[in-house]
Amino acid sequence: MQVVKEYVQRWYESGLDPDEYVCHQKRGNFVEIESVATGKRQTVLTFCTNDVLGLVQNEAVRQAAIDAIFDYGTSNSSTSVLSGRIDLHRQLEKEISEFKHLPHTQLFLNAWMAMQALMDAFCHLAIPVPGFQHTRETLIMTDVLNHGCIVAAVVNAGTRSGKVFSHSPRVRVKAYRHCDMEDLSRKLHRYVRPGDRVMVVSDAVFSMDGDIAPLPDMIDVLQKYEGSVLVMDEAHASGAIGATGRGVYEYFNILPQDVIDRGLVPLIMTTFSKFAASAGAAISSHVAELIPLLNVSPTSIGTISLSPPLTAAALESIRQVRRHPELVKKLQANTRYLRSRLLEQGFNAIGETNVIPVILPPDINPKMFGRLMVENHGVWVSPIWFIAKPRIRITANALHTQEEMDRLVSAMVATRDLLYKPMISA
Repeated sequence: MQVVKEYVQRWYESGLDPDEYVCHQKRGNFVEIESVATGKRQTVLTFCTNDVLGLVQNEAVRQAAIDAIFDYGTSNSSTSVLSGRIDLHRQLEKEISEFKHLPHTQLFLNAWMAMQALMDAFCHLAIPVPGFQHTRETLIMTDVLNHGCIVAAVVNAGTRSGKVFSHSPRVRVKAYRHCDMEDLSRKLHRYVRPGDRVMVVSDAVFSMDGDIAPLPDMIDVLQKYEGSVLVMDEAHASGAIGATGRGVYEYFNILPQDVIDRGLVPLIMTTFSKFAASAGAAISSHVAELIPLLNVSPTSIGTISLSPPLTAAALESIRQVRRHPELVKKLQANTRYLRSRLLEQGFNAIGETNVIPVILPPDINPKMFGRLMVENHGVWVSPIWFIAKPRIRITANALHTQEEMDRLVSAMVATRDLLYKPMISA
């Protein structure tokens, strides 16, 4: 452990460690936080929550979680394929399938496990089956800015448990430039071999840049490779884009069936930690045979199923979204207003969704910027400095008022002036 100790010591000395806070109470967008470093408590206005529709404290959602605890307890205490499946799971899968227009859905504890399960199921199938031999290699294309759960799953796709136990064919992984369909087309032409099974994986909304994957162009490129699988991670798209919050397909006025009709296989991953006031994830498909493979993947069969209160909260949240599309409209209106106000003040606010990254000059420390926002103005944002270009990551939600958004902008301007003036004078 000496290497770990030396590394962490240097990490702290270099100022790369994040400022940490503990939440004590939440009321809408106002949160009482405690600084781990100083012990100081204060109530702040948050712009760093992923509760995009404000459903975490929705009365119907909270009551659904409470009722589930009384009906089932706090945990199912087993994997779903053994004795841990409850009726709430079936209801949630049905609700997601209807919401995403794909008939078959499998639940997971989180997006990381869902993506890993998909790689195991698709690339390596499950266990050896008498009379069946798996001989076709898999080519996976991934956007260079995909979320970490995708990166972790695809870069290890060739060595997942399915590969270990079934000796399945090779998996090749190649990256293409961010949202660059010409590059994707060139690399598919270069790397696809006869007999390959082709999969393209992309975020629908990119979590650090707030932009949207060019779905129609992706479909056009992939149509040359019949039977190819197109996986869209809709973690930041569900509830946020599209007229009723159904995600990237609705945003572009496309149905998954349109993709199927063009000879492709659409898969959608839905996560519950942003729009659905819960935790967990799901993969939806029109291919019924994929579900049993996902259900017996190591990330399904090797752990407990999604707990009753989390399942109930996600279920009621999706029902709330379907009943109240005005929540989505309010989120989108807030997004437009806040981004426009930041741009008016000269900030480099990129993207086009409720994820609003503000790119900072390279000599401005985002951690210091975020710390001053909290200490001087009581506004909580997410400073990013070690996993992407230096930026302040702001997330708008449906509960923010215009006054709260104006307060954020004023705090951003004041903090910028405080940090930039010494640079200018120097």
